[in-house]
Amino acid sequence: MPRAEQAGRPARTGARGGPPFARRAGWVVAAAFVLVACSAGGVPAASPTSVATASPAATTPAGPAPSPPTLPLAGRTVVLDPGHNGGNGTARAAVTRQVPDGRGGTKACNTTGTSTDAGYTEHAFAWDLAGRVRARLTAAGARVVLTRPSDDGVGPCVDERGRAGQAAGADLMVSLHADGAAAGGSGFHVAYSNPPLNPAQSGPALTLAGDLRDALVAGGFRVSDYIGRDGLSPRADLGGLNFATVPAALVECANMRNAREAALVSGADGRERYATAIAAGIQHFLTP
Repeated sequence: MPRAEQAGRPARTGARGGPPFARRAGWVVAAAFVLVACSAGGVPAASPTSVATASPAATTPAGPAPSPPTLPLAGRTVVLDPGHNGGNGTARAAVTRQVPDGRGGTKACNTTGTSTDAGYTEHAFAWDLAGRVRARLTAAGARVVLTRPSDDGVGPCVDERGRAGQAAGADLMVSLHADGAAAGGSGFHVAYSNPPLNPAQSGPALTLAGDLRDALVAGGFRVSDYIGRDGLSPRADLGGLNFATVPAALVECANMRNAREAALVSGADGRERYATAIAAGIQHFLTP
């Protein structure tokens, strides 16, 4: 997503305290979503002959059926906000109209987003990534709500996206993007609303951002070398975060104008890696 000028530098803070990155040193991200299935236990059925001849004392009563495994995110609701939309490019009037920015000003409803030099668009990347993250969270028991139903529509505007978490009764919201910076820049960063406008933004949102950052680092991704600090970027200009009253963060997964990272986001294997890490960060926030 083309960037506005960075607003401030965050303190060097790891989520929930401790040095950045060190808290998750023991993570195995791929294991975060392994659900261990219980085998169907019980006593094998006896043959008709053995039932007729067995004495009452030799009969072993069957115990209660084993309980199904508890899903770690059962009862949780997550809103995923895949950035931009496929129809924005042909709906200039709709996406450029001014809407509230959450801090007393206005900004454009939305934008078209960026793309790789080969033409792979940010909106397509964000939509594909959202589906992959949703699959992992759903498998862990979460209810997942998306801010848009397809990749061929227009909008929604940033203020509507920002309110989506509370509208869904969600535990958190994560917005999914990729950046469009100078080709020499690389790495991911996680943005959060700052200065905070409500209690969810004053602490929980930063914790969520830190959990996402730590999971991406554990997944082998490098933090940004051109914006933010330690992979975190405080922002005052993002309406999609300013309006949130649930913990919310925005992940800029990569710089799509960097050749190496363009190849990463353009491939299914790369998107699988991002999805695994982001889903792990969300699960860690919800099940500390």
